[in-house]
Amino acid sequence: MNTSKIAFIQAAWHHDIVGQCRDAFVANLPDNFEIELFEVPGSLEMPLMSKRIAETNDYDAICCAGFVTDGDIYRHDFVAHAILQGFINVQLQTGVPVLSAVLTPKETFAEDGSNPEQHQFFFDHMSIKGQELAAACVATVENMKRF
Repeated sequence: MNTSKIAFIQAAWHHDIVGQCRDAFVANLPDNFEIELFEVPGSLEMPLMSKRIAETNDYDAICCAGFVTDGDIYRHDFVAHAILQGFINVQLQTGVPVLSAVLTPKETFAEDGSNPEQHQFFFDHMSIKGQELAAACVATVENMKRF
C-alpha cells in the first residue's frame, strides 16, 4: 500500500470552529495517508502557503480549512473569491490538487459570541466538512495517481 503525503493548512481565525474541520479530516483519512499540519494567520494567506508547499513536490495534495465571515462589510465576498481563485491558480501552475473547506456564511457572523446557536451550527458543520474534505482528498489522490 503506497503512502500518500497530504498538507493540511488551517487558518487561525476562528480556530475553534476551523479546528473541527481539521480534527474530522485527520480522523477520516486512511492509515496510508501521512498528514503534515500548517497554520496561517487567516484564510487569505492560504493560497501563497499552498503554492510554496506545492513547489516542494513533496505532497500528493493540499487541503485547506478556513472560515471567512461578514463583518458587516462586503469583504467576505471578495476575500472568498480571491482565496478560491488562488487555489485554482496553484493547482494549474503546479499540478498539485488544492482542496478547500473554506466556509463563508451568508449571514453576518456574530463575532462577539452573542449568537451561540449560530456558533454551534458552524462548529458542528465544520466537522461534516472535514469528513467530506477527507473523502474528496482520498478520491482526488487516487485519481491523480492514475496519470
